[in-house]
Amino acid sequence: MSQNNSLFNYILKIADNQLILGHRLSEQSSKGPFLEEDIACSNIALDLIGAANSLYIYAASIQGENKTEDDLVFLRSERDYKNVLLVEQPNTDFAFLMLRQFLFDTYDFYFQQALLNSKDETLAAIAAKTLKESTYHLRHSGNWMIRLGDGTTESAMRLKNAMNQLWCFIDELFEQDETEIALVAQGIAVDSNAIKAQFDNHVASIMQNAGMDIPTNIFMQKGGKQGVHTEHLGFLLAEMQYVHRSFPGVKW
Repeated sequence: MSQNNSLFNYILKIADNQLILGHRLSEQSSKGPFLEEDIACSNIALDLIGAANSLYIYAASIQGENKTEDDLVFLRSERDYKNVLLVEQPNTDFAFLMLRQFLFDTYDFYFQQALLNSKDETLAAIAAKTLKESTYHLRHSGNWMIRLGDGTTESAMRLKNAMNQLWCFIDELFEQDETEIALVAQGIAVDSNAIKAQFDNHVASIMQNAGMDIPTNIFMQKGGKQGVHTEHLGFLLAEMQYVHRSFPGVKW
């Protein structure tokens, strides 16, 4: 695989995570437990989609062929998306939604910190902007972990159930293929293994404060980075891409 193709696919992996989670969070709009939280979730969704847009613009410039960011978002099939399975999981209750957010926020915060040091100046610049938003996202979702875990019996039970459902997707966040490892060696990509200890320590600290145990002996599920997804992503894309595919080329 050429250098440009490797970089293109690496950028898509980052952008797809941001876009799909942003879309999931946007589905929560008007369904928050109270108005302030509803607005917070909507704003975080906008942050994620905005970060994804910057990455798609860069990816499209690398791909050439007169492609745009809209082509990359609305005209790729499910198998072409490279997001991790964690972010495509459908919304259930608020504890599930916040835990999914917290787990990704923790990973994303340390990932963006590391990406600041990329030799690719565009990626580093995007990371500098994204990190400011990721810092708030992590504080927000981390506070909710403690609030839910150390709250009522009901909220703690729901958070525990969410942990049992979502922890199986964690290892995929740190999975790297050969092309990604090559980009790491060139100083372009983030060595995900190098930030795993930071992720583990932060999650363990917050969960201890929340009175939550981290599941053990869990079978880890992977495949999203290779384009093998759960059935949930297909439904999400069908909704997200419908208008663009129905009226191709329309501007408004």
